[in-house]
Amino acid sequence: MTVYYVNSVTGSDYNSGTGESSAFATLSAVEALKLNPGDSVLLAAGSVFNEQFDLKYSGTVSAPITIGSYGIGDAPVIHSSNNGIHGSKASNIIVENIKIADTGANAIYAGSVSNWIVRNVEVSNTGLAGKAGSLSFQSSQNITIENSTLTGVHADGIWMDKVKGVTLINNTVTNSQGSVADAIQLNNSSNILIKGNHLDQTDTNSAKGVLVLIRAQDAVVEGNTLIGGGFGLSAQAGTNIAIHDNDISGYGGYSWSYGIGLGDSGDAKNYDISGNYLHDGVYGVLVSAVGNPAYLRENIIVHDNVFDDLTASALKVDRSASGSFYDNIIDSSVTTLTMPATIAAQNTFSIGDNKTLEQAQAELDSAAGSTSGDTSSSNEQIPVAPISEHVDVPASPQVSPPAPSVATPTATVPAAVVPKIVAVHDSLKIAEDIGSAYHGNLLDNDNASNGTILLRRFGDSAVDKHGLTLIGKYGVIHVESDGDYSYTVDATKLAGLTGKVSEFFQYKISDGASHIDTDSLSVSINVDAFHSSHASHVLA
Repeated sequence: MTVYYVNSVTGSDYNSGTGESSAFATLSAVEALKLNPGDSVLLAAGSVFNEQFDLKYSGTVSAPITIGSYGIGDAPVIHSSNNGIHGSKASNIIVENIKIADTGANAIYAGSVSNWIVRNVEVSNTGLAGKAGSLSFQSSQNITIENSTLTGVHADGIWMDKVKGVTLINNTVTNSQGSVADAIQLNNSSNILIKGNHLDQTDTNSAKGVLVLIRAQDAVVEGNTLIGGGFGLSAQAGTNIAIHDNDISGYGGYSWSYGIGLGDSGDAKNYDISGNYLHDGVYGVLVSAVGNPAYLRENIIVHDNVFDDLTASALKVDRSASGSFYDNIIDSSVTTLTMPATIAAQNTFSIGDNKTLEQAQAELDSAAGSTSGDTSSSNEQIPVAPISEHVDVPASPQVSPPAPSVATPTATVPAAVVPKIVAVHDSLKIAEDIGSAYHGNLLDNDNASNGTILLRRFGDSAVDKHGLTLIGKYGVIHVESDGDYSYTVDATKLAGLTGKVSEFFQYKISDGASHIDTDSLSVSINVDAFHSSHASHVLA
């Protein structure tokens, strides 16, 4: 097991490469070697390599070949007019702690491989030559990508086809570029875990969405944040798909835009969609298709989700399907269901009991011993009859969206007259270090005509009975559902600063009767006074 060192600044290809003081200068020198199982190739911090790195040899399961880094400083960077790393048929590989940027094609491409781990890798601005710049794997097994950051990739950020065993954990993919780019697209793959990723397509020229699974088998998608795009999560066809506890928001641009969509590109069987927070979009869950393909849509279970700030319904089913929709929490201003009469007449997709978001919040308050919640029957969500449509609204295609068609319901439920609610700006001014957190309440200066004020969201997240903690620019804030907050200054973030600094947190309130208002909390810190008092505390 040999460790090879490569330093583009101080190395030489005439060296042995087996020590930091005898490092190679180029990746080509490594390619001339026969790497053996257990070998490592370490790239020096601060190095820049303007060449594709071809991996030709395989490790073993117990002794993989590792591509990594050494030294202190910026991560080593691979530039290339082609792929950054090319590794077809090289299995049992670990790639970690490097950066791949400004490539002509894929950041990494590997086909017919097994047991790759890509972790702590930064990818940016790849695919400049009109080719996909993705982390790409094809016809492979057991591929893991974790704790990596991809920004401005041209084409899908992560793309896989026919991969058995996919694990994507704690990655950040931001603004994949190109007319048909998604943050992640997996085709015809199985045994999939997608967990804890942050996927943001809010500033992209793509006409598509955020996360796409086409004909997936045995997939779990949980605990991810999906923002923006023409749609959130497209799981159009597949079997045994679990979509749990994701935050999906900011999707739109089409009349059919959805948070979670399925029903096209093949049969869809055994979907469990639960615990998700779908908000600031068009539809919540959409079961649909382009045209009327004879696909099966069986056992689609949608339960225990939260639907908030949607311009269309929480659920739309406009193609034949079997399943159920129950125990969801739905903003009282959001329609529960859109379903053509012909689909409703099939009586195969049941609509059970659901609650308004305001009712659920009031129940949480009541369980916590609060008497401020309004749990009267006027706030209960009444089961809604399906809205019959004359125009079918298609689900999004997987390559290019169709021209949007506009649904024209024959019946609508008029908005109720609601009492006025007013959120008033809150301000926290910090001029000394008290050695502990600063406290206040967001709701004390707000008012509602009916006397009920419910804190629904703080920042981009819902506030539940456990409260919410956010890391700000200069400190950490914790907010409880009753509006109480505590802000703790992070003195390390004020180091080197002078004068005054501030940060803002937006919040949303409701009166429990579908009327909402928003305002913000500003935190202002007199840095000079804080430093002075902090020094006094230390000296004391």
